[in-house]
Amino acid sequence: MSERSAGPARGAAYAALLATERGATASDALNRCLTGITDPRERGLATELCYGVVRWQRALDAELARFVRRPQASLDASVRVALRLGLYQLRHLRSVPSFAAVDTAVTLVGGPGHRPGATGFVNAVLRAIANAPVAEPQDVRLEDADALGEANSHPAWLVRRYLQRLGPAETVALLEANNRPSEVVLRANRIRQDGADLLHALQVEGVDARSGRWLPEAVILRRASNPGRLAALRQGQATVQGEASMLAVVVLDPQPGDVCLDIAAGPGGKTTQMAECMGDRGRVIANDIGPGPLTLARQACERLGLRSVEFRLGDARDLPDQWAGQCDRVLADVPCSGLGVLAGRPDLRWRKRAEDIPALARLQSELLDAAARCVRPGGTLVYSTCTTEPEENEQVVASFLDRHPDFTSFDLREVLPEALREEPSVALGRLSLWPHRHGTEGFFIAGLRRLEPRRE
Repeated sequence: MSERSAGPARGAAYAALLATERGATASDALNRCLTGITDPRERGLATELCYGVVRWQRALDAELARFVRRPQASLDASVRVALRLGLYQLRHLRSVPSFAAVDTAVTLVGGPGHRPGATGFVNAVLRAIANAPVAEPQDVRLEDADALGEANSHPAWLVRRYLQRLGPAETVALLEANNRPSEVVLRANRIRQDGADLLHALQVEGVDARSGRWLPEAVILRRASNPGRLAALRQGQATVQGEASMLAVVVLDPQPGDVCLDIAAGPGGKTTQMAECMGDRGRVIANDIGPGPLTLARQACERLGLRSVEFRLGDARDLPDQWAGQCDRVLADVPCSGLGVLAGRPDLRWRKRAEDIPALARLQSELLDAAARCVRPGGTLVYSTCTTEPEENEQVVASFLDRHPDFTSFDLREVLPEALREEPSVALGRLSLWPHRHGTEGFFIAGLRRLEPRRE
C-alpha cells in the first residue's frame, strides 16, 4: 500500500502532517506535498485535511484518549497522525462515509516501512469510535480556560489571556473565528486596475468572489484551493494580501516621490502595495534579514511591473547606518507571535508559548527604535504586528513614546476608510483588528510622526 493509493489528497495531507510532527510548519509541509497535484478539488481536500487536523488537534486528541489506553505521546508518529486524520474525517467531513474515513487511515499507516501491528491498531480504534454513540456536547463553564481550550482546540494559556481581556462571550466568538478556515484575499494592482475591475475580471473567469469588507482594492475569494493559477495573479493584475495587512500601508499613506522604507519586507506584500500607492514614482527600500523572502519580493515586483523598489539584505537594526533621518515614511511591520493569524496558520497555537512574548517584545522595541532613526523630521512611522497581545502592541508603542519625545501619535481618522473611523483608540493613533469583530486577521497598527524641530 502507498500514500497515493488512499488518494492524492489524503496522501499529501498525511505526509504533510508527518512532517509537522518532525517540526516543519504546516504551510511549508503542505506546499511541498502538494507539488504535482493539479486537480483543484484534490488540492482543496488536502488543505482542508491538513489544516483541519492541525486546527482541531487538541480536541481530536481528547476524544482519542477515551479509546486509546496509553499516552498518545508514546505512539509512533505515523499512528498518531493516522488516528487524527481518520477522526477528523469522522467528526468534521460529513460527506465522507465512516467506512472510507477508517479505511483510508488504515491504508495510509500501512505504507512502506510501517510498524508491525499499526494497521490493526488504527483500524480497531477508529472502528470503535465510528460505532460508538457520539458523545453529547458537555456544558462548559465559560470561565474555565482549560475546558474552553479543549472544546475549541486552543491552548489553555491563550484562552486564559483572551478571557482576561475580552470576557467569556467574546472569547468564545474569537475561538470560533480562529477555527474557521481563513479567506483568500486579493489586492488589485492599482497601477493597472481598481478593485471593481479585478472583481469583474475574476467573475468573468468563473471565480466565486466578492468585494472586500473595508477597502475598495480588496477582493475576497469564496473558494480558492490554488489562487496562483488565476490569470489575474499570473498577469500581475493582483497579489494575495489580507485586508488587515493592507490597512497598515493605508495608515502609512505613501505618496508619489516619497522615500519609503519597509524594514522587514518579507515576501513583499506591503512593499509592493507601497510602490503601487506611490504610482511607482519615488523610492521604496525593501529590507529583510533573510535572502529567501527578498527573492520572493523581487519576483513579486517583476510580476506586478514595479520598478521603484530597491532591495537590502541585512538586520533592520543596522538600517540607521545608511538611512538615518532620510525617509519620508517607514513601515515597521515586525516579527511577532503571530497569534492574530491562527485561522490561516493554525499550528502557531501549538508552537507559541506565553514565555515567548517578552523576548519578542524586546526585539520589537529594538526594531522600532532603529526604524525611528530612519524617519526624517515631519515624517511618518507605522508600527504593525499580526498579533493580538498587548505586550507586543500597545505596550511596545507606549514604551517607545516614553523613550522618544520627538515622536507623537497621529489621528488615524485622517487616513482610514470611513467605516473604521469610529473604532476604539483610532483617534489616539491605534487600530486593533480582531477576527471575530472585523472578519480580518488579528492585527495591530499604530501611526507615529516625528516632530519638526522647534524654531527659535
